Amino acid sequence: MAAAVVPEEALSDEQRSAIAGDPPFAAQKLKLVDMPKPTGTAFSLFNGKDLDDWEAWLGYADPGLTYQKPPVKPLGVGGKGTMFTVVSADGQPAIRVDGKTWGSIVHKKDIANYHLSLEYKWTGKRHAPRLDQPENNGLLYHSGGPPGVVWGTWMRSVEFEIMKGSTGMVVPLGDDVRVTTEVGYDPSIIYPKRRFMIGGRTIEVQQPAWNVENARDVEKPVGEWNRVDLYVVGDKAVHVLNGEPVMVVRDLSVIDPATGKKVPLISGRIQFQSEGAETLFRNIMIEPIETLPRVVLAD
Repeated sequence: MAAAVVPEEALSDEQRSAIAGDPPFAAQKLKLVDMPKPTGTAFSLFNGKDLDDWEAWLGYADPGLTYQKPPVKPLGVGGKGTMFTVVSADGQPAIRVDGKTWGSIVHKKDIANYHLSLEYKWTGKRHAPRLDQPENNGLLYHSGGPPGVVWGTWMRSVEFEIMKGSTGMVVPLGDDVRVTTEVGYDPSIIYPKRRFMIGGRTIEVQQPAWNVENARDVEKPVGEWNRVDLYVVGDKAVHVLNGEPVMVVRDLSVIDPATGKKVPLISGRIQFQSEGAETLFRNIMIEPIETLPRVVLAD
């Protein structure tokens, strides 16, 4: 899911206050050390033949209504065979996400403590209302609750953003979801102008500053396959793109409506967004782990 573009002059006092005190961003190249050993047998989330292990949900017929809380209902259950299909790409089976109608395809299995690896690529096909915007999709993990609870379109989750130039960005998807990370202030990007930075200011990501950009852009050009690695143990995660870590998050949680207290998010389902750009996913593997790799500054 993409962040809304907010012109500097249009920022509210609340938005300005949210990012006040962020230290200047200093560019960093990061690397992984202390790689975890698998604690069980790896398995695939995609059988290469069909989408029987997945459920699909569609948002509004007009995607332009998504963030407006419209009086109309979303389309609801559906999309397999149209928005979500199995195709052959470069000699291998892949899940194709069309992107025209926004929604998600969600694996049925609830998982915890894993290393998820996959490959994705953009085909270059984009749809309104984002014809003039970067290709956009998302890997949503620790997904739970009813489908469509977030803007009528997605399940509550934590997002490993897959968007041209921003892949690896973190977004807590749902007003009640919280994520903690470290940031620096980068004036070159859109509000909230926060980029992941080791040694930066520790912040809890929530409205009105609800996303943090990747440490740096290491995505390949449109039409080439990219590799995603997501390491998750309990309420902590590491986002990796093409072998380079770009985000570290912790204290993943959801607010209990009855008590107002945070409840750790430690497991959930895997969800791929449909959000305006045709995307292919393949080699979607899960490997059980018990520890996370450490992310350090590269020499």
